[in-house]
Amino acid sequence: MSMKANGKAIDYSGSGNAAADKGSNRSHPASHVISANRFNLMMFRDITYGPQEAELRFRLLHFWEARVPVKNTLLGLELLLIDEQGTVIKGFITPGRINKFRPRLRKGALYSLVNFYGSRSNGEFRVAAHNVTVSFAHHSELSVIEDSPVAFPDNHFRFYSYEEFEANCDAKGDLYDVVGHMKLVNGQSMIGKPTIEVSEVATSRRMVVHIQPHEGPVMKLYLWDNAAIEFCQKFRAFESPPSVVLVTTVNPKRLGGTLALSSMSSSRVFFDGDVQPTRDYLAWLVSHPDVVNQVNAEVVTKRETATIGEIFAYMKQESAKPAFFECTATIDDVVHDAAWYYIGCGGCKTKATRGATSLMCGKCGKNDITGEAQYLAKLSVYDKSEEAVFVLLGDAGTELTGKPAAELVRNYFEANEDKEAGTHVPVPEALLSTVGQTHHFSVKVSQHNLSGKSRSLTVTKILPLPAPPTEEPLLTADGDGVILEGSEGSATMGAKELGDGTEFGNSKRVKRGD
Repeated sequence: MSMKANGKAIDYSGSGNAAADKGSNRSHPASHVISANRFNLMMFRDITYGPQEAELRFRLLHFWEARVPVKNTLLGLELLLIDEQGTVIKGFITPGRINKFRPRLRKGALYSLVNFYGSRSNGEFRVAAHNVTVSFAHHSELSVIEDSPVAFPDNHFRFYSYEEFEANCDAKGDLYDVVGHMKLVNGQSMIGKPTIEVSEVATSRRMVVHIQPHEGPVMKLYLWDNAAIEFCQKFRAFESPPSVVLVTTVNPKRLGGTLALSSMSSSRVFFDGDVQPTRDYLAWLVSHPDVVNQVNAEVVTKRETATIGEIFAYMKQESAKPAFFECTATIDDVVHDAAWYYIGCGGCKTKATRGATSLMCGKCGKNDITGEAQYLAKLSVYDKSEEAVFVLLGDAGTELTGKPAAELVRNYFEANEDKEAGTHVPVPEALLSTVGQTHHFSVKVSQHNLSGKSRSLTVTKILPLPAPPTEEPLLTADGDGVILEGSEGSATMGAKELGDGTEFGNSKRVKRGD
């Protein structure tokens, strides 16, 4: 295990077995020796561009399919390889050669590859630091190594801290790994075993996990496609819920102004005792039991960005709980047949009740309070997906109009001195002038909504409008755009990384910005 100069990103290569690791470090042959089949044995660190008549020996850590999104066109098979010195490199097999090599591929097995082509690795979304990709050529020969006198590392990880993920948001650079303890799984607390249905995950192809690396901030981790399936299957196999999760090659994104990590097709999922880093983390967690009970409410309850249609769909889910969402919508009208304000307690703002001679507050327990007008306006709004009624309460109304409800009511009576207290106050121009405006709302889905008694959503805050979309590809269920290369010096191809060799159908998925 080695640490970068900044002391944060950790690079781990090892078998999890001290004796094996020691043997691996002890036996590092020269870069070019004559192998049993009379080809030069080459270490990964010495691979250069162009055709190579040499032998590589390595452990296959992982492999996955690369496909064009939506069209689902297969572009090739990508591999993650590690040699005996712990150097990691990416491999690539073109579609025409997959049938030749794929039947022999087994994750974790040792291989010998004779004759290959060194292709230039693209700088975006790299799964390995090496600037060369090992492309399988037409005359490449792949064979399994049954008994190796040399120990090869069982795995390789590159960890980033929260600060480093934050600093590299949307940078499209190298993909690093994350390890931490889970706080929420699909919104469910880790106290008791969260319920995860394989069928639901297979349909949605998405999971959201809140993880906390050591005592740092809680982060949202979005798992897509095969990573979501792998998480679900492994998680359900535990009798009691695991505590620690490690996900490889995640892409840091800024969603709704907050750091989020998104899995890629190259991502793998590990839990408590699966690999050495998770075992080390679990040991640390056991020795720090107070950390398990820490709650970072600001992050855990971070509002999701959604359309009105998506919010309504969420309300129909059996597992739905009260939650906050962010939603951009246009105001179509102000409902006129309902009061746009109420008289509340000047202290706690709870609706006041009228006694024989004074106003009373049930919450404060006072029988003589000073009443103050508070917003209770109903707005008819819409977006591209659906229409809804938003109920504007309290300070949210002031944020929308720029004026407190009490001031607007007072202005009305000052301008209409002949009107008595209790007279119906018409909807003021400050509210009517918002018709046609588009705003970014924070809305609450309450238990009242989940019980089916009301579809009206309460506005809790008016937020700044999100920045207009750029030309960059949106975050989708497939991960982010990745440039793949053909073998033998062919032209590069624009693509997205998909799958790890497991088929889950060809259904199209809607782009998301959550």
